[in-house]
Amino acid sequence: MAKKAKTKKRKLKTHRGAAKRFKVTAGGKILRMHSGKRHLLGTKASGRMRKLKKMTLVHKTDVRNVKQMLPYS
Repeated sequence: MAKKAKTKKRKLKTHRGAAKRFKVTAGGKILRMHSGKRHLLGTKASGRMRKLKKMTLVHKTDVRNVKQMLPYS
């Protein structure tokens, strides 16, 4: 009787660009930073800039793709 060779399941690689851009909360929600803070800052109101500093949730249509890029989060 031939013995079947055990095949190990391959480790999934984390997308390094996504790992730097997204944060997963303890509840499993995915956070991202706002865009629009790099240039032309003089025309933006201070209240607007304060809101742009904070993190926001990833839209529900994008969550599946982001989770696929972050398999161990």
